Amino acid sequence: MNQQVDIHPETYTFNNRYINRELSILDFHLRVLEQAVDPLHPLLERLNFLLIFSRNLDEFFEIRVAGLLQQLSFSNESRTPDGLTPAEVLAQISQTAHAAIERQYRILNEEILPQLAEEDIRFLRRDELTEEQAVWVKQYFHEQVLPVLTPISLDPAHPFPRLVNKSLNFIVTLEGKDAFGRQINLAVVPAPRSLPRVVRLPDELTNGHDHHVMLSAIIHEHVSDLFPGMTATGCYQFRVTRNADMELDEDVEDLAKALKGELNSRRFGRAVRLEVTQNCPEQIITYLLNRFRLKPAQLYKVDGPVNLARLISNFNRPHLKYKPFIPAIPNVLQKSENIFEAMKKQDILLHHPFESFAPVITLLHQAANDPQVLAIKQTLYRSGPDSEIVKLLAEAARNGKEVTAVIELRARFDEESNIAVANILQEAGAVVVYGIVGYKTHAKMILVVRREQDKLHRYVHLGTGNYHAGNARMYTDYGLLTTDKALSEDVHKIFQELTGMGKMAKLKKLLHAPFTLHSQLLSFIEDEIKNARAGKPAHIIVKVNALTEQQLIDGLYRASQEGVKIDLIIRSICCLRPQLPGLSDNITVRSIVGRFLEHTRVFYFANAGAEPRVYCSSADWMDRNLFSRVEACFPIEDASLKKRIIQQGLLNYLGDNQQVWILKGNGEWKRLVADENEQPHMAQQILLDKLSR
Repeated sequence: MNQQVDIHPETYTFNNRYINRELSILDFHLRVLEQAVDPLHPLLERLNFLLIFSRNLDEFFEIRVAGLLQQLSFSNESRTPDGLTPAEVLAQISQTAHAAIERQYRILNEEILPQLAEEDIRFLRRDELTEEQAVWVKQYFHEQVLPVLTPISLDPAHPFPRLVNKSLNFIVTLEGKDAFGRQINLAVVPAPRSLPRVVRLPDELTNGHDHHVMLSAIIHEHVSDLFPGMTATGCYQFRVTRNADMELDEDVEDLAKALKGELNSRRFGRAVRLEVTQNCPEQIITYLLNRFRLKPAQLYKVDGPVNLARLISNFNRPHLKYKPFIPAIPNVLQKSENIFEAMKKQDILLHHPFESFAPVITLLHQAANDPQVLAIKQTLYRSGPDSEIVKLLAEAARNGKEVTAVIELRARFDEESNIAVANILQEAGAVVVYGIVGYKTHAKMILVVRREQDKLHRYVHLGTGNYHAGNARMYTDYGLLTTDKALSEDVHKIFQELTGMGKMAKLKKLLHAPFTLHSQLLSFIEDEIKNARAGKPAHIIVKVNALTEQQLIDGLYRASQEGVKIDLIIRSICCLRPQLPGLSDNITVRSIVGRFLEHTRVFYFANAGAEPRVYCSSADWMDRNLFSRVEACFPIEDASLKKRIIQQGLLNYLGDNQQVWILKGNGEWKRLVADENEQPHMAQQILLDKLSR
């Protein structure tokens, strides 16, 4: 998908200076989809990218499309900075999403499934089952499936049921009369979420091969058994996607209780998309569209399972997956069993997933059991009740430490999990707060207070990613372990802001949103402009997940016009248009899509070449991060660590010619193809080779 406009260099209007945010994030999802056909990835990883695309698109409809539809319902025809109305954006989304989903299933059916079959991994259709397999499937249906199914006839006494968001359902056409003499020709059969969507056939029926049957095929084959005395003449899968965003009043008395009340509504929000299989008759489609109050443009016909996100890809075939690796432990931590002693010697930089997340766990483990540790404070955004971090914080509280957890309950789609985390920690005796209503706490901070020789010392961890060990294996992120007094004092002050009241804290080194981060970034950009005018080195490199904030974009435009070289490494959303003559000639934008989700936020300012400014941050360059969230942006001051981030975390990615997409001024993303005589350079693989084992 590309949002193309005619650009005239001499007249850059307000509208053609920016790219639409929603269309830009949809572009990112398309780049993920393209990984499913990329030979750089092993086969099962390509299948996994196909499933990731499904999950991404689900969330896109649940949040972004739902939000646009809500604007339409309020008759909102205002234009965003790119000049488009909600109706115009929805029209472009519909066109692009329909083409993308058609391509997704074509990739599945024409490339992925045939190649899996060559490896003897098969998803068998009903007509492909042997007689013995068919007997087994029938028995499985009657013993495992039928007892938990609830067929619902559609008649005046049984209105159309409320169906859960993204659930697999079947609409069945029937002939004959039921036990009460009724001639009802339609029924709905919801598939319980407790049932697996893919069923592996026993080894004795497949000679030990990975042969599976979809739950949808099992139900379809035996659906008539749900209606004794009647005949099912048709059985068609369908799935509805609903608005899953949640809105809370700013003056709620108890955030946790309010969220619990809203969680159930997410399952039954307004319908925004209907998926049906291609063989579904038009009259059934019309019936479903009317029931869900959807327009034909919101219908998506698919050539395969409608719940593709729940297809499995975890087969035990090592040669079809990425080669496993062991994340490294920094040398300074290997040489010392006491992490506090190691941190006192020097700042320690962790680059996940190439380097292990274990030192963060070790810090909490030793803090929880060290009699000299008095207090532990931590922010939690996405951790999960089963995480080692939550267990250690609870252990620390039970051991008599003063544990304070600032839990962001409103982390989207993790609300229920975070409420469970809060309950666990409160029961252990920890102090749990939910941050500031109206401002999500997105900063990633740990503060450990330890008494040493009658003096209190602080140990700090600051990160760009979540305190989630699973994410640390899949996302690229930076973490800094430090005892720097000024940084530690700044972290202490932010925790005071989050748990108490008072004026904005005056910090020495940290930049923090929603107070100083935005203005300081603008100031750094202006400094580069002054340096360029003075003929001094002027260079900006920004690596973030998203760039949408208009003032920062305009600041980068001004810097480009003054001759500042600007390199942007943007994973997903980018509303800036690069390479426009007279406006953004000196700006390049690239996106890296590879094995790991790029999640580091790093800001580099040449600062006249003497002492470059390098910051890592929990914040993207988005309005929400800069004005509606509590974020921490921390400087990297150690010369060796700064050099390492510049070389490995920035220049390394600017040199990638294998997994990089380049943004053009017309809004189109193009895959970079390396020249034949050019040495292949894959940034993530280089880091794997250099840092891991």
